[in-house]
Amino acid sequence: MAQPLLVELKKSGATLHVLAPDWVAPVARRMPEVDEVIAVPFRHGAADLRSRWRLARALAKRGYDRAIVLPNSWKSALVPFLAGEMRYGLLNSTLPNSKLPMPVHYARLAGGEPAQPLPQPHLVVSPDEVVQTRNRFGIEQRYAVLCPGAEYGPAKRWPYFGELAQRIGMPVVILGSANDREAAAGIPGKDLAGRTTLDEAIVLIAGAAVVVSNDSGLMHVAAALRRPQVALFGSSSPEHTPPASDKARVVWLHIECSPCFARECPLGHFRCMKEMTVERVLAEVNHS
Repeated sequence: MAQPLLVELKKSGATLHVLAPDWVAPVARRMPEVDEVIAVPFRHGAADLRSRWRLARALAKRGYDRAIVLPNSWKSALVPFLAGEMRYGLLNSTLPNSKLPMPVHYARLAGGEPAQPLPQPHLVVSPDEVVQTRNRFGIEQRYAVLCPGAEYGPAKRWPYFGELAQRIGMPVVILGSANDREAAAGIPGKDLAGRTTLDEAIVLIAGAAVVVSNDSGLMHVAAALRRPQVALFGSSSPEHTPPASDKARVVWLHIECSPCFARECPLGHFRCMKEMTVERVLAEVNHS
């Protein structure tokens, strides 16, 4: 979602270094606009003040002209703050949250209103990488990738991936993080949830005939790899975090209480996902 911002910054001739947690750094490494990725081992939710201080002092020696902070958390602003001059608060300037799609919101950080339509995200994967990774995991040449997890919470997780796997008409590969193992359990196919690196998952998605996912990080990876995909939305909104690809098809019932952006259904009925039938999703797969 932030790649259109990088495209805008690159147009000005900037050298772009991306500071990212090591668990997500592989995504940035495959962005052609990025000149260097600085991976850091900060744990999610942890302050790690001593480590951030040491990193900030090291980065200060590089003489960066500008730092752009994407997450809203104060911890994310600490490193550039500690690496720079004293200022009013942690940031010199802020961009208020808006109801714009997140890619547009991020692109505005380059300064001014970005030209529409935004450039679509793009990750680089070679055909040889796909063949080697597919062979390493014993995967057939034509396969579908299913991504049944969603880090944010169960309200984003469609409950019928098992039935979809049985009816999709090709071998199935299930991808996700270790936190998605429960969501992947029992789905027919090659279950690789939590058994690949993120980089391996990116490459396997690049070789997929079609990708079906919830609103998740891997959904955006599939969009950036321009794979035929079907993205399933329940508690969240494709108007806010869309898969930015003309090869993406979205299923969103948009019932009266959706989007609620809750981690779990606050009303207990989970209609936004339970009423999304396998037949509806299969129809989108067949047209992708």
